[in-house]
Amino acid sequence: MSLVTSLIYRRRSRLFGRLVQEALALYGMEVPAAAEIGPGLVVFHRGFGTVLHPYTTLGANVTLYNGVTIGRADPWVPQESSAMRRVVLEDGVVVCAGAKIVCKSGVLTVGADTVVGANAVLTRSTGPGEIWAGAPARKVGERHRVHEQGQAAAVS
Repeated sequence: MSLVTSLIYRRRSRLFGRLVQEALALYGMEVPAAAEIGPGLVVFHRGFGTVLHPYTTLGANVTLYNGVTIGRADPWVPQESSAMRRVVLEDGVVVCAGAKIVCKSGVLTVGADTVVGANAVLTRSTGPGEIWAGAPARKVGERHRVHEQGQAAAVS
């Protein structure tokens, strides 16, 4: 487990929570204590520039690259007035460098094993095992697991 990932899991510590938040800030990361993080989180490139909204849920084995933003599509509205409720990344989701996942209203769910491509701007929920790219993001393919070899293959 990397140092950054260790810090993310320790950000809720009563004793060291504030210190951990400041250490993450040195990496340019904003991961609020309220964000729910499942086991097996992988953060590449130390997550430089990564920001998670407090109402974010990451499932098991989620992978985040640098520059990822997960949050609201209406930041000018006070949180209590926002129609956004939560962003959920299910198990095995990969969010590539610079991708933005922003929720307009309700709950935005990124389905299990979905890939959100580099610099994509995702504003709606996805199904499981899909590949999304572009700004605005659109479905460009499907991701299939090859169980015998333990690696993923993309098919358009």
